[in-house]
Amino acid sequence: MPRVSLLAGLFLFACTVHAQTIFAAASLKNALDEIVVGFDNEKNTKAIVSYGASPALAKQIESGAPADIFISADLDWMDYVEKKGLVAPGTRKDLLGNRLVLIAPAKQPMKLRPAPGFPISAALKNGRIALAEPNSVPAGKYAKAAFEKLGVWDQISGKVAAAENVRAALLLVARGEAPLGVVYQTDANSEPNVMVAGVFPADSHPPIVYPVAALKGAKAAAAPFLEFLASPASRRVFEKYGFTVH
Repeated sequence: MPRVSLLAGLFLFACTVHAQTIFAAASLKNALDEIVVGFDNEKNTKAIVSYGASPALAKQIESGAPADIFISADLDWMDYVEKKGLVAPGTRKDLLGNRLVLIAPAKQPMKLRPAPGFPISAALKNGRIALAEPNSVPAGKYAKAAFEKLGVWDQISGKVAAAENVRAALLLVARGEAPLGVVYQTDANSEPNVMVAGVFPADSHPPIVYPVAALKGAKAAAAPFLEFLASPASRRVFEKYGFTVH
């Protein structure tokens, strides 16, 4: 390789560095993937995003995983990380909101209106309802809270197909392996093989809030990325996928 080309290649390699590692709730994948591409192109960087259930990501951060930014699907798991002293002071903010919906396979459409005492058990028949793990994963916790508020949790608690995260619950319904499931509106929007069977009343569960923060020891590039998340360009992407922006 000619010397000038080699030097140019080394310069490009030096400039294109890993901006940061982002740990993000699984339900953010479609929107955040698009936002990260825009950020990388603008800043000539290469961010790495690791998606998963918020509790699993929080525990990995606690165990020393090399993350720079954390976006949780609820306040509790961000609180957990912050109480461990792992959040960079002054960087935490509420980023997004979402809605909770009941879904069915697109090939087996169903309509139900989540309301006090609604016939969810009869609709399931002998099937199971796909939820993210209801005792720890945010989407599952919101779902359990909603079913409890509507007075039907006791009817379905023995029929739960608990999934690792909300996207895994979505997949169970998309494949027709569960006749019903509970996910975020944005998840339902992203999967053509499911249909929205009903929308949960906003007051049936705690507000769905996605907080974001830089973590202690984060790379310097984390700050520009947090700014980019709050930009009009990012707002348009989040809203396109169905999130509300704080």
